[in-house]
Amino acid sequence: MEKLGSMRKKTIARLHKAEVMIAGEQLRMKLHDGKLIKDRRYHLRTYPNCFVAQELTDWLVSYKEAPDRVTALSLMQHLMDHDIVHHVCDKTAMFKDAKLLYRFRKDDGTFPFNTEVKVFMRGQQLYEHLISCRDSILQLRQEHGVAYQRSFPGCQLIDWLLQNGETESRRQGLELCRALQEQGIIQHVLKKHNFFDSGLLYQFCINFRRRRRLSELLNESERENEEGIAAETAEDNQADSPFVLHKNLTEEGSSGFQSVQPSKDLKIIANVRRSSLGSLQLHSTGYSTPVPLSSTPLVTCNPKSGRVLKRNVTCKELLSPGAPFIKRVLTVVGDAVGWGFVVRGKAPCYIQAVDPGSPAAAAGVKVCQFVCQVNGQSVLFLDYCTVRKLVMTGPCTVVLEVMEPLG
Repeated sequence: MEKLGSMRKKTIARLHKAEVMIAGEQLRMKLHDGKLIKDRRYHLRTYPNCFVAQELTDWLVSYKEAPDRVTALSLMQHLMDHDIVHHVCDKTAMFKDAKLLYRFRKDDGTFPFNTEVKVFMRGQQLYEHLISCRDSILQLRQEHGVAYQRSFPGCQLIDWLLQNGETESRRQGLELCRALQEQGIIQHVLKKHNFFDSGLLYQFCINFRRRRRLSELLNESERENEEGIAAETAEDNQADSPFVLHKNLTEEGSSGFQSVQPSKDLKIIANVRRSSLGSLQLHSTGYSTPVPLSSTPLVTCNPKSGRVLKRNVTCKELLSPGAPFIKRVLTVVGDAVGWGFVVRGKAPCYIQAVDPGSPAAAAGVKVCQFVCQVNGQSVLFLDYCTVRKLVMTGPCTVVLEVMEPLG
């Protein structure tokens, strides 16, 4: 009994950690959209991508995320305790209702990408990919006369991982799925079995798309795991997931997403940004988020988009001590049509072009920067096709570690 109780506590702790990470990411994106997160100057020094604690407390109360300032401070302290937010100089471990600068760790590259977090992010990416594809394996299925929403046989998930290039072998697929189960991301529908490459049914334990209210983070009462299982709700079918950009999947009759009707203008916008990552041609569909269209001519690229590297640079040169390069961590928050940059080259890849009005430009992405990491994963020795795939299949917010020439 003690062992079962300990396992249950660990499961609850993991699920709560996941909820904190999701709620923190959703809040971060809201603050970026609301321009509360921006570069700020204090004592002749500029602090990028930060917010003022007092302003955020006002915002939380004003937008009903917290009933009062005391609760707002407790919520933000909870995010600090889970390494989601920190003081820009790490001078205090307390979140104070004052004119102090704080920053989300994902905005400065200090977020702890340990094994548990990497498995969580991989599970999140797989969930979004699975739930967005046309012929998803997540379906209503029965086992022993009981119907389970969005369930899948273990063998079908491994088939899907292989078909989509997520793993190289069934053994790797099995190891990945068991890691997801160990971290509380998927589970057997009856919670009786470990993950097997068989016909046993499994489900995702976390509904990544559900919009979290920050006030939920302070509710420490135990919840039954069934509450976390991906059940059919109205929110599940929303197209505004905070993690990825969804293309409108056309079907006979109607679409499950609210979308802009396909038009030439919309195709042009999409090709400027999202498809520019690898010259990926979109189908006749647009993105699910409505995009305001205007009659003004579109900016296709910056004037220097045709610029190439003055000379070839090797990975060894980039990594050598004293090399004339400076490392930067940039967070690109994708909008309704993508990120807005083109990556080319091989070991190392480099930024070939940046759309001036894009999220990439706003984040500081520049032509001729060399891409070292994407969302904590080293890509220095990879080609641009692989890097493109990592970005396209990852979350809406892309954390890039780049190196740029000094001067």
